[in-house]
Amino acid sequence: MTREELLKDIKDRFKDDIIDFIDTSPTRVYIEIKPESLVKAATYIFKDLEARFNIASGVDTPSNIEILYHFSIEYLNVLISLRVKLDKKKPAVASLTPVFKGANWIEREMHELLGIDFIGHPDLSRLLLADEWPEGVYPLRKDYKEWDKKAIRDRGV
Repeated sequence: MTREELLKDIKDRFKDDIIDFIDTSPTRVYIEIKPESLVKAATYIFKDLEARFNIASGVDTPSNIEILYHFSIEYLNVLISLRVKLDKKKPAVASLTPVFKGANWIEREMHELLGIDFIGHPDLSRLLLADEWPEGVYPLRKDYKEWDKKAIRDRGV
């Protein structure tokens, strides 16, 4: 399969699920997908296209919480990033951990730092923050307020 055939296949297969398709360069493609379609699209890319899951990243933007799941299709030298945008008030999306175990820790990290609820995740226990860190306080959110008046946070959280 060529790069062009691959992208056409994804566009055709997920035409009702894709919100935006940005082909930025010969090696990079961003696909914004409906949150409810994430598992279906990621499963296809990971299992059927035999892509490698690299990492996921989450960010609090002015209008939503955004997650990018990055996959590389090495035989074509293409990096595909699946983007989902979640409601800031209650960010939730299905976990990809049941599809591939590599999503486990990064979803835990995004849950802890951004407050994203990964539905179906087997264990959303803390990974990075101290045990005394209060529930519902997410240090990577734009609305974060320091909760510990004695803390010196000049080296991250």
